[in-house]
Amino acid sequence: MHNDTTAAAPDLSWQEQALCAQTGSDFFFPEPGSSVREAKQICGMCEMRSACLEYALNHDERFGVWGGLSEKERLSLRRAQH
Repeated sequence: MHNDTTAAAPDLSWQEQALCAQTGSDFFFPEPGSSVREAKQICGMCEMRSACLEYALNHDERFGVWGGLSEKERLSLRRAQH
C-alpha cells in the first residue's frame, strides 16, 4: 500500500488578484523600523485582504505586511485567538 505523504498545496489563486502583486514587494517588506503605512493603505483597498491575512496566519508568516497587518499585529491577533 502506498501512502501519499505530500500535503495538498495551498490555494494561492488570490495572489493573482491582490494589489500587492501589482505594486511590488518593497512596500510590504520594508527595512526594520521603516513605515508600513503605504502597505496598509494598499491592503485597505484590496479585495483579497481577508484571504491574504488568512494565509499569513495559517502559514505563520513572520515578516512583512499581510492582510493589512504588520508582524506585531499578527502576533497579537494570534495570541488573542488562543
